[in-house]
Order: sequence, then structure tokens, then C-alpha cells
Amino acid sequence: MTALLEVNSVGVRYGNAVAVDEATLRVDEGEWVALIGPNGAGKSSLLKAILGLVAHGGEIRFAGRGLDRLRAWSRQRLGIGYAPEGRRLFPGLSVEQNLLVGGYNLSDDRVRAGIGQAFEIFPRLRERRRQSAGTLSGGEQQMLALARALMSRPRLLLVDEASLGLMPLNVNATFKALDELHRLGHAILLVEQNARMALKHAGRAYLMETGRIALEGPAAELARDPRVLESYVG
Repeated sequence: MTALLEVNSVGVRYGNAVAVDEATLRVDEGEWVALIGPNGAGKSSLLKAILGLVAHGGEIRFAGRGLDRLRAWSRQRLGIGYAPEGRRLFPGLSVEQNLLVGGYNLSDDRVRAGIGQAFEIFPRLRERRRQSAGTLSGGEQQMLALARALMSRPRLLLVDEASLGLMPLNVNATFKALDELHRLGHAILLVEQNARMALKHAGRAYLMETGRIALEGPAAELARDPRVLESYVG
């Protein structure tokens, strides 16, 4: 398959602290990849490096183009969407207004198309379109965070801790939505502490520990690996 995202020997430091140490991974066109590991392993820092939100060493390429000299907004325009940990919605704005924020740099036609697509994928958001985001359930807020990330129709969707703070029923609904986005052709790189769910749905996976990639391979194989079973799946 053709590589969409290539991360080669990337490192991230915060002062003297090493958050990411020589991490290498790839996501192919249309592929769903999970990045699992304990809290503090460096997973979110690696996502932020891909997005250009933190300084980093090493090389990051997207669709064959080097990103290292590009600002965060330029990377987004190339086709990288981001649903951050904790959703980070604007609670006082309506569902529709939050989607408009996600399409702030798009033409009116693309904004209308993006909102239409969001409501097709997430019918519940259509029902709540005029409701304040802060009054939505946790699951509905996660749907809105994903829909906002999709406004620019990205080729790659970076999702940070999709299940964080959600009830089990909403976790299942969130992963069902990710399944649908994957079916529609979006490549996904999912950072997730819920290893059981991540490995059940993704095609490939990486295990990150103390800033390094410790294991990689088909998600089904990692789900059976004794090291993963003992520490992350249970």
C-alpha cells in the first residue's frame, strides 16, 4: 500500500525531559492504525509533533511531502484532521457553530458540504444542531469533535483518546462512528488507552512505552501478545 503518513526517528523534548525518543511509524492510505500504551508514554506528544504543535527532531512526511518546515495550519490544509483529547469544544456555542469553527478557512460551499456530511454521518448532531455543545452528552460531544475534525475533509484523521471519560455505551457508539469513517475512506491514527477496543477495530497497531515504540504489527496479533495482554488488555 502507499504510505500516507511517515514518521521517521522523531523525538520530542520538553526541556531536559524526553517525551518521544526516536519513534518511527507509518499510516497507509485508508488504513486504521492504533497507538496504544500507558499514560505518559508520549503518545499525545507524538501526535502533536505530527501536527506541528511542538518542536521535534527526525522526519515527518505526509503524502510524500516533508512537513518539518510547515506550520500547523499548513499541515491541516494538506489534509490532516485532528480530534483532540478532551474534545475541546466551545461549550457556549451551538453544535452548528462549533462545526463552522472547524471550517473557518474554507469557502462557503465547502462549509455547507462539510456540515451536510457531518449530519449524514452523525444524525444525532442534526437533531442537536442549535443546542449548546456544553449541554450535550459525553458521547454526543465526541461525535461533534470528530465531525468538526472532518470539516476540511481530511485524508488522515488523528484522534487522541476517543473513549476518554465516556460511559461504555458511548464508547461503543464512538468506535462505531470511527468504523464508519474508516469505511468511507479516511485513514485514522488513533491514540487510545482502551487497548481492547483499539485493537479490536484497528488494522495495525503500535505499542509505545516511555517514549519509544516497543511493539508493532497487525492489531489482532498484538491483542494476543502476552506482553500486551498482561499490561494493557487484561
